[in-house]
Amino acid sequence: WLGRVINALGEPIDGGPPLPVGDIHKPIRSAPPAAHKRQRVGGKLDLGVRSLNTFLTCCQGQRMGIFSGSGVGKSILMSMIARYTSADVSIIGLIGERGREVQEFIHDDLGPEGLARSVVIVATSDEAPLMRRQAAYMTLAVAEYFRDEGNQVLCLMDSVTRFAMSQREIGLAAGEPPTTKGYPPTTFAEMPKLLERAGPGEVNTGGSITGLFTVLVDGDDHNEPIADATRGILDGHIVLDRAIGERGRYPAVNVLRSVSRTMPGCNNDSENEIVSAARRHLASYENMAEMIRLGAYRKGANAEVDEAMNYYTPIEQFLSQGKDESDTIESGYTKLAQILGIAWPPQE
Repeated sequence: WLGRVINALGEPIDGGPPLPVGDIHKPIRSAPPAAHKRQRVGGKLDLGVRSLNTFLTCCQGQRMGIFSGSGVGKSILMSMIARYTSADVSIIGLIGERGREVQEFIHDDLGPEGLARSVVIVATSDEAPLMRRQAAYMTLAVAEYFRDEGNQVLCLMDSVTRFAMSQREIGLAAGEPPTTKGYPPTTFAEMPKLLERAGPGEVNTGGSITGLFTVLVDGDDHNEPIADATRGILDGHIVLDRAIGERGRYPAVNVLRSVSRTMPGCNNDSENEIVSAARRHLASYENMAEMIRLGAYRKGANAEVDEAMNYYTPIEQFLSQGKDESDTIESGYTKLAQILGIAWPPQE
């Protein structure tokens, strides 16, 4: 099925030949592996994006959320990850996408090299809510098949919010009472059932599903109900900031508001120290950013802020990356160490 585009029912929609039928039946809605049978999260997974590889290192089997308002660049970030990741297989679920954007994403953003090792599941925004919800389940079912074959699978879903909206339509039509922002109780019950299916596989399979799920935050409110519920289920969150995008730095990742919960365990002490140092400089600058822009801050008033001002621009340039540019984890740490004037690699 690699290189193919299918719908929520597993039927090809790319004009290609029929899909081969295998010998193994896979349920569309399956239970996640039992907690006591699951592996631990594995080593680092190279995503090909410098800001994520260094400041928000992702481990094999981790589940992360990409929280973003509309038009801040989450689709471009997803395509970069799908193209440049070191994972064996990418499973991409486009749930409730605009019909116009599907071909653009597949041919322009993902490209032939990305599609060759991917399966894309599509349910556009005009399709029935049952089909949109089914597409999310199908995405995880395909990912589980490749995981059980022993592969390191990267599962990208855009977006969890549209899955929740589909469940809201279904729940309200069935007579459920609306709760927070009109979402019925089943929406919040179904989300962990879906998201928990990603993660490490059972000990004897060797494979895992690393999940990156986008969340379209309503009105740029990162505390709205779906964003809040998703953040509590996942192992970390990547925040795309509209203000950063408006000043022309892409990917617009706000590293100070983002966190990878498994990163400290994946990294060695030297890597954690270099990231902490860079974060400290960014935080010191941002605390005084308004004063600096107004010209009200005078050098010499605070040694930490003076040092942060020297490093801020090089770190911002480091975080910026074109969509046709890839970078490795090792290269990212080497460049960040050069910016901070730290010897790298560290001496044993």
